[in-house]
Amino acid sequence: MLAVAAHGACCRDLLRSAARWLVLALATICAVGCAALPTPANVQASFAIPSSEQTTLGRLAKNSSPDPSLTGVRLLPTGPYGLGSRIALAERAERTLDVQYYLVQNDATGRYFLLLLKHASSRGVRVRLLIDDMYTAGMDEMLIGLASYPNVEVRLFNPFSAGRAHVATRFAASALDFYRVNHRMHNKLFIADGAMAIVGGRNIADSYFARDPNQNFADLDALLVGAVVPQLSAAFDEYWNSEFAIPVGYFGPSSVSVQERRAAFDAATAHDSLPAGFFQEKTDVLGYGPIVEELGEQRIGLIWGVANAWVDPTAKVWNCRPIPEGSTAPHLHTVRLRVEELLRNAREEVTLSSPYFVPAENGMAIFGDGVREGVSFKVLTNSLAATDEPLVHWGYMRYRKRMLRMGVELYELSPTRANRDRGFGLLGSRTLGTLHAKTAVIDHSTVFIGSMNFDPRSDALNTEIGIVIESPQLARELRRLMNLDKLQSAYRVRLSPTNGSVEWVGIDDFKEVVWNDEPDADLRTRMYLWLVAPFVSEGML
Repeated sequence: MLAVAAHGACCRDLLRSAARWLVLALATICAVGCAALPTPANVQASFAIPSSEQTTLGRLAKNSSPDPSLTGVRLLPTGPYGLGSRIALAERAERTLDVQYYLVQNDATGRYFLLLLKHASSRGVRVRLLIDDMYTAGMDEMLIGLASYPNVEVRLFNPFSAGRAHVATRFAASALDFYRVNHRMHNKLFIADGAMAIVGGRNIADSYFARDPNQNFADLDALLVGAVVPQLSAAFDEYWNSEFAIPVGYFGPSSVSVQERRAAFDAATAHDSLPAGFFQEKTDVLGYGPIVEELGEQRIGLIWGVANAWVDPTAKVWNCRPIPEGSTAPHLHTVRLRVEELLRNAREEVTLSSPYFVPAENGMAIFGDGVREGVSFKVLTNSLAATDEPLVHWGYMRYRKRMLRMGVELYELSPTRANRDRGFGLLGSRTLGTLHAKTAVIDHSTVFIGSMNFDPRSDALNTEIGIVIESPQLARELRRLMNLDKLQSAYRVRLSPTNGSVEWVGIDDFKEVVWNDEPDADLRTRMYLWLVAPFVSEGML
């Protein structure tokens, strides 16, 4: 556990690893199945308000569109631009903000983000905030305080029913409920006035927006305008109105007055702001200026194409429900299955990035079939030194040599080389060490961007969201950001020409350098894997 903590730029992955340890200890108890969720009374359904030309964002969205069937996309590759775009939309929203995240961290960025939502509500904007309950320990008072303001509702997805103050007590109190609480909402979605949305890999925390002084994530979001936004609004409504979305007030004492709740929120967020000069970068790595400047000028540069939203159904959370005798499990058309279909239909090339990459036998079959048909596969993931989830990397290691024998090209991001070379378009100019972007480019024309990792957890346990866009121009931009063929911030992994073992290749001063063991990985991480990995099943990775 200490090794995971040493690598974690965000506590989400430490706690996820803790959950894996717990399932080992409680496997027999957990086999009893799912337990009931809290059932608060008088929970009112609500639904998205469609985009309207009566709002500034709605007018801009309509005036920007060349065709109502198309979707406009702007990639947001750097942390400051990703955060700045959310701030710009929150400050300009006039009717609604629908916000859904796996993690809103109790740090400077997370509290500032919640403060933005409060400010929007004071202008009369209806705010609906849905957060997965995995990492809200100790935040109930602050979230209840936010929900006490007019026009704000906060709901927790698939919550822990007891022991809420601490992570350990949450899991201890949920021993008989573990199969349910182990299913999490991994979605990331931000919608302003039903007109503009942001989808991608970023949660709300310092480390996703280059605000952590030690280690940050290389991630990617997409700002969306046009036909796909109503699809995303409908998906938000499904989650918001599901049985799993419980109002946060259910977990607070009824004796605390509204004034006291608001005072607690104000005290918690009183000192949070953005540092001076945070948005000093005039353009991002693609040459775009800040979204806030374009919105102020009533214009926005977008790439247009045909897009669709792919969202896991909330029914995925109940995969552990017993199947009645004589019946079969319902078929869920999940994001993972749709992405696999994209990969199967590839005819030329697939470029894939996934920070947690465990292909499993199903993925291996897709790669093998594709290579035999002449498709080239290029995969970027984290090296052992870069990952904040060593156990997931262990799952990837089991397939690495087989993929190389198939002809799959593998690249592993190096934290030391990334900070030295700045050769990876997602890195920007701040301290980074861990890949977190989940993307795919198929045949130079189809792009996937979302929250889904190519691993068993995203496949079976987490709900996910993503968009797929048909656009050769967008595909070129994303391939330019990854630039794998010239990437100096990653190792090229290959089989040794002499003995067939795995080796890592980098270029230093125009010379090839070869490593015969996991580069940069410390002894503590290696010992952790040696001791723990044999006891963790692949299905829990």
